[in-house]
Amino acid sequence: MRLSVPSQTVDLQDPIFLAHRGGKLRTSTTVPLDSREDLSVAYTPGVARVCEAIAADESLARTHTWRSNVVAVVTDGTAVLGLGDIGPAASLPVMEGKAALFRQFADVDAVPICLDTKDPDEIVAAVAAIAPSFGGINLEDIAAPRCFDIEDRLKAMLDIPVFHDDQHGTAVVVLAALTNALRLQDRRAEDLTVTVVGAGAAGVAITKILTEAGVGDVVVCDSTGIIHEGRGRLNAVKARLAASTNRAGRRGDVTEALRGADVLVGVSGGSIPESALAGMAPDAIVFALANPTPEVDPEVAHRHAAIVATGRSDYPNQINNVLAFPGIFRGALDAGAPQITEAMKLAAAQAIADIAADDLAADRIVPSPLDPRVAPAVAAAVKAAS
Repeated sequence: MRLSVPSQTVDLQDPIFLAHRGGKLRTSTTVPLDSREDLSVAYTPGVARVCEAIAADESLARTHTWRSNVVAVVTDGTAVLGLGDIGPAASLPVMEGKAALFRQFADVDAVPICLDTKDPDEIVAAVAAIAPSFGGINLEDIAAPRCFDIEDRLKAMLDIPVFHDDQHGTAVVVLAALTNALRLQDRRAEDLTVTVVGAGAAGVAITKILTEAGVGDVVVCDSTGIIHEGRGRLNAVKARLAASTNRAGRRGDVTEALRGADVLVGVSGGSIPESALAGMAPDAIVFALANPTPEVDPEVAHRHAAIVATGRSDYPNQINNVLAFPGIFRGALDAGAPQITEAMKLAAAQAIADIAADDLAADRIVPSPLDPRVAPAVAAAVKAAS
């Protein structure tokens, strides 16, 4: 069911609306089109020779079309920012913005694709059908749990990278931030208990990457409480979480999940009471990433935690996906990689962490999203890991 957005008076002269008027993207040519000769080279008859060559050897599409540098940003509009299911048309400004970030930070061209269907089979079929025009697929703002199935099926079908940024981009930056928080505190990942509050797209991917990185134990909490083996009514994704997390067998609510925990990663959009934070271990680390309203107010979090991060740009330590996805795709495209592997994600996280390592402080555990060093470093690490 589509979200009902309250009616509002819109001032079309507001600077925000003026900036979006006409959209934020356009295409441009890379060859001259000033003469008959130019036209004959870029279009007919010259283009026919390139078409024939690609028909004989499809690998030439990578080097003689834009395919090697263009990504489709695909959504169904069901989980857009904190707005929820607002539909494909209303999601287009976000997808345009995503495409603009690709171009700005990694020199990657990107095309917004907003699909007017929520059916996973139709989404998979549509993306597979347009895939020959693209070098990679960035899935965006598709609600869980459908997003997991859609990504898995497309990865199995296609020979180009498929990457759901809400899952993996967030997870990569969380791991980078945690890496530097541990550097500051001289602690080891294997000694940690991490509580992830939220078992949607981001929460599942964060849990997976933290486990891959060697975190001692991860406890995942959804709206019902702690996910554990034997809990009823778990979907397939949560059942896999139950089998691979919560080694101590904890049960109960978020307060119990945080009791003695070293790290909180909030990706739920809900609210966590201060009394639950009070039960965390000394020198706790809190990443409250719901946007625009964190699960815990940062000032409250600081009463109980040594290091605090949010998803907002007006607080220190912003966990922002733009630190990850441009460089990850740049590296994958440059490598001609058919997929983005766990090793590539881990390499991306390490590259982000290393950029901030020389100037670490409790309020500087990740670089700025505007730091021009980030995307090239991530791209180089991802390409090497491929």
